[in-house]
Amino acid sequence: MKKLFQKVLVANRGEIAVRVFRACRELGISTIAVYSDADRDAIHARYADEAFHIGPAPPSESYLQLEKIVRLAVDHGAEAIHPGYGFLSERPHFPEVCEAHGIAFIGPPAAAMRAMGSKLEAKALARKHGVPVTPGSEAIDDPHKAAEIARGIGFPVIVKPSGGGGGIGMKVVEREDDLIPALTTATNAARSAFGDPTVYVEKYVAKPRHIEIQVIADSHGHAVHLGERECSIQRRHQKILEETPSPAVTPDIRKRMGEAAIKAVKAAGYVNAGTVEFIFSEGDFYFLEVNARLQVEHPITEQVTGVDLVKEQIRVAAGHPLSFGQEDVHWKGHAIEMRINAEDPARKFIPNPRRISRWVAPAGPGVRVDSGFGPGSEVPPNYDSLVAKLIVGGADRAEAVARGRRALREFVLVGPATTIPYHRAILESPDFLAGNLSTRFIDDHPELLEEMKRFLGETSPMDYGSDARAVAAAAAAVAAVVRSA
Repeated sequence: MKKLFQKVLVANRGEIAVRVFRACRELGISTIAVYSDADRDAIHARYADEAFHIGPAPPSESYLQLEKIVRLAVDHGAEAIHPGYGFLSERPHFPEVCEAHGIAFIGPPAAAMRAMGSKLEAKALARKHGVPVTPGSEAIDDPHKAAEIARGIGFPVIVKPSGGGGGIGMKVVEREDDLIPALTTATNAARSAFGDPTVYVEKYVAKPRHIEIQVIADSHGHAVHLGERECSIQRRHQKILEETPSPAVTPDIRKRMGEAAIKAVKAAGYVNAGTVEFIFSEGDFYFLEVNARLQVEHPITEQVTGVDLVKEQIRVAAGHPLSFGQEDVHWKGHAIEMRINAEDPARKFIPNPRRISRWVAPAGPGVRVDSGFGPGSEVPPNYDSLVAKLIVGGADRAEAVARGRRALREFVLVGPATTIPYHRAILESPDFLAGNLSTRFIDDHPELLEEMKRFLGETSPMDYGSDARAVAAAAAAVAAVVRSA
């Protein structure tokens, strides 16, 4: 049996770096952190056994310095690098550079990344292996041909960049007159954001659900899926709340989606953890893309399956076979993840990076908080606005929702505006409670902004800050004035 690594470097920051360090510590593996100027005092830099400065705050001068990070790993005896998510995690050049320096990459091989890196190529591969895909075009180089294809598909259609993600460059087109301007805008956005101007057109599924399947494969020919995650609640095409199982997925659909996901990753020669994303509507599902990395929302899958995905990633990267087969995967209970972002929902979720003056994370049965921040932490403006992930689990969806409400009420996070009150409003929404979800959920529920206001002045029972009573008194005074008005 091969041994696990002695030392691992994590080429990332924040909660995902801490998450990997925790798994390594439990496995007896030494760790190396890297940090920028903005993260000198960050928790992830203190958590690891060793930590090294890699540059100024801008990612291009620090966390995206691939060669510098790999050289640092070599110089300090790391046998493997975990990329986390974002930054360099889905760049095929990263595993190639690691391999050239004799370092294991805790993620998929470069060839699999390339096979799935282009949405068009990934769709073609999926279609070839019998995975359902949304009707659409190949790469568009002639606007008039695009109009012909769109007429054949039927409006509305959506114009998408072939590379990248996060909804950047995507344009929904309701009528033919708007198609050519949308193609121009999407092409320019794709060129600017991803260095690849390639775009394509596909059928726009109105009010779809976004369902993804967690997969993991080893280098011995085994691939397993761990069920689905419902990721439909999004702002600007980026998820803010996920749950598993999906309220819309039956055991039969789960089986078929899981089998389709395994077909897709096996076709690409995929190894390690990844996610196959699907559009889902009225019982039908269509392949969307593969995220060739660990997902932000992986903890809810861990909650219902009992599988530690990060430890499994490390074992697979070290050459071990998967420690379980498909027949060993069972789903128990329900789990919800709420992304606590330093954003102001009332101002279109604009980032609100500030110093955290008070912080008390919720606890108790079925509650988990993953974060790289704490009291006194600075939330820098240079990176993603994610501050924490609140994960709750229960015997069923009703208990998970109840725990989510309780945990959100307990969470003390003073400093930046956050999505905590907005999540409280979501968990009170009749449509959410009924499982009536789509990727337009936030757009279709503007009343959530009004609903969240009633939570803004509420003080957590866990807040023992020096001015907690003053805050409560001020909130009560404001409420009294409102009532008398």
